[in-house]
Amino acid sequence: MPHFIEAILPLSVPKTFTYAITEAEYGFLKPGMRVAVPFGRNKIYTGLVVGLHQNPPQTYEAKEIHQILDDHPLVTQIQLAHWQWVANYYMCNIGDVYKSAMPSGFLLESETIITQHKDYDAETNDLTDDEYLVYEALQKQSALKVQEVSNILNKKTILPVINRLIAKNAIALQEEVSEKYKPKKLRYIRLYEEFMRDEQLSELMELLSRAQKQREAVLQYFQLNAAEKKPITAKKLNDAGITPAVIRSLVDKDIFEEYYLEEDRVAFESSDNSGFGLSPKQKDAFDEIKQSFEQKEVTLLHGITSSGKTEIYIKLIEEYINSGQQVLYLLPEIALTTQLVVRLTAYFGNEVAVFHSKYTNNERVEVWNQVLAASEKAKVVIGARSALFLPFQDLGLIIIDEEHEPTFKQQDPAPRYHARDAAIVLANSHKAKVLLGSATPSIETYYNATNGKYGYVELKERYGNVLPPEIVLIDLKDKYKRKQMTGHFSDLMIETITDTLSRGKQVILFQNRRGYSPWMECLTCGHVPQCPQCDVSLTYYKYKSVLRCHYCGHHIAKPTHCHQCHSPDLDTKGFGTEQIELELKTLFPDKHSWRMDQDTTRGKHGYEKIIDSFRNQEIDILVGTQMLAKGLHFDNVELVGIMNADNMLYMPDFRAFERAYQMMVQVSGRAGRKGGRGKVLIQTYNPLHNIIRQVTDSDYEGMYKEQLYERHNFKYPPFFRLVRITLRHKDYEKVRDAATWLHNVLSQNLGVTVLGPEEPGINRIRNEYIRTIMIKIPQGAALGGTKRSIEKVLGSFEAVPQYRPVKVTLNADPY
Repeated sequence: MPHFIEAILPLSVPKTFTYAITEAEYGFLKPGMRVAVPFGRNKIYTGLVVGLHQNPPQTYEAKEIHQILDDHPLVTQIQLAHWQWVANYYMCNIGDVYKSAMPSGFLLESETIITQHKDYDAETNDLTDDEYLVYEALQKQSALKVQEVSNILNKKTILPVINRLIAKNAIALQEEVSEKYKPKKLRYIRLYEEFMRDEQLSELMELLSRAQKQREAVLQYFQLNAAEKKPITAKKLNDAGITPAVIRSLVDKDIFEEYYLEEDRVAFESSDNSGFGLSPKQKDAFDEIKQSFEQKEVTLLHGITSSGKTEIYIKLIEEYINSGQQVLYLLPEIALTTQLVVRLTAYFGNEVAVFHSKYTNNERVEVWNQVLAASEKAKVVIGARSALFLPFQDLGLIIIDEEHEPTFKQQDPAPRYHARDAAIVLANSHKAKVLLGSATPSIETYYNATNGKYGYVELKERYGNVLPPEIVLIDLKDKYKRKQMTGHFSDLMIETITDTLSRGKQVILFQNRRGYSPWMECLTCGHVPQCPQCDVSLTYYKYKSVLRCHYCGHHIAKPTHCHQCHSPDLDTKGFGTEQIELELKTLFPDKHSWRMDQDTTRGKHGYEKIIDSFRNQEIDILVGTQMLAKGLHFDNVELVGIMNADNMLYMPDFRAFERAYQMMVQVSGRAGRKGGRGKVLIQTYNPLHNIIRQVTDSDYEGMYKEQLYERHNFKYPPFFRLVRITLRHKDYEKVRDAATWLHNVLSQNLGVTVLGPEEPGINRIRNEYIRTIMIKIPQGAALGGTKRSIEKVLGSFEAVPQYRPVKVTLNADPY
């Protein structure tokens, strides 16, 4: 009886593939193990076993697997079910979910290996010079990679040479899979046992009497050994002034012995003074959350900024850890994990694991293995949205902090999942509880909480009874009219910053645009330099003197003349973080200002460096984009300035007002977190705007009711579910026709509102024209059924030959 496995491949394909296995493999393999499998003509991928059976495929002959890569499953059954849910709900391929969920250290790709045929004789065959060079190299080493052959011949096109050698039967190609993860090993040094006895030691000293440095090295070793009482690394000896050469000669003389131990790449230590108690208000909220968990699976903690939500989380985490369960703590931004890791590791020590994309491959593989083994080192996992895919064994609690943040939604590539919603489904599989925390909950979450679907706990008081910040509006129209502006700073803003800094306090300035200015304009003809591949103006960076596209990365040197009319009168319009930073250097030359945006936080520790310098008060004024708006905690900040509140309000998006409110309240919440009351200055051309008024009065209820009324009227979430279909192609006509065809067929088949096809605000990115179609599914309609119908229509769309090259992406809940 033949045996088969079903495997998922890390490719954007919708189905699993069947491979043949032997009876022994059938007995050994389990779902969740990885196998190296052939795919296509000569590629090898890492497949993930999802099932074993004995039914041969009908339409093709099953290939055999190459090798089994694991001794035990790396992926749990709950994970496999959850990935399937993500693929179905967010309408993407299971291969996409597998590829994005697994650390790429686990996903091996094939690298073609060239080996020599044993019975080939070069003497009897004539080889050209190039062929002989390859043959000769294979005499010296048993195998070569294609890249190495390219280096030997110093040529790019080497395939003809390889093909000729294959034809002459001189070499064979072998697709070999290479394991990418290597454990980190540390080199330790110890003295051989026999020298530990006194008489041997005096002999040794006698022996080394001529070699002064080696003798010192042995004495230094004894000192370290006595002081440390633990194994001594080679690095410790180097730090103590012993050169690697001396160590090497002592190893050669069999006096020192070197050995290696595996070590975790990331390890934390707890701090002794990290204990704290909850305030009475926090204690009440903590008890309410526990009561709410008795009836409800999900609870919303609506605590104003600086009300001390983190302390409540820490006490909750402690309870779950003590009962032996794992906890997942999701954050929207890597910058936030940096700050929280410090607080959590101080309290829990090395029971905390961190998982996000700035970690290296090997570090992520280590965390995966620790979570899978339910290790002591990974009782609490802190991470950005990708941490959701870890192989939890016994998950008890998921905390989603700042749950309103748009960064929880992945936009590209697929799977385009929302970490908050996917986490609630995951918790359900583990019978775990979910705590959503926010000062400005998203409208959907608040709607679920007020309708009784989620539990609801409120925390209305700032920690330590600090008053909420005083919010002052500055009317820019009036200030410009009265000539009371210096650059982009009003006189009141400059005055307040000066006053704050003179008292030794720090300032945060918020401007949600990076670069120097969003565009350059010719003052003679009005021409604005555009990106040749995208439908956007180029952003100007003064520091590097370039114009850059934020979509495709295209950049040009700053022009000296207009490209259209050659006039030298060019001016920049609008302003970004870079311009504010330069203005600050002129206004406050003796103060230290810095900016925090995507350009300054590129490295692995980019966030940490800036946050640490600001916390240690090496920076007086921090200018930043929305990264600053998220839950960061600085004790010494007294003033927050919002440079221009209006550019957040007028976005073509149904969430623009909700987002603007959340962002302004969150940024304001960074002021006055300890000690005195903070102050927030909001510069705006429109001080009477409803949202700005609601921010000033901290009126979340008012904003919620107003937005809910609008959403109901215009058929938006939470009353309707949205699915957005985006079509892209280089040919404008083709994408237009394809979108019209698709829209018509969807309208006929779905029985729900189908809007479009429309050109989005930016209708061309990377030389591809874009059209979007929006499908609105009412609350009562069958969501699964509608999605299946959409996929069916897309199947027939792809069957139309002229539309096949058009790229189609689906985005469920695209907000």
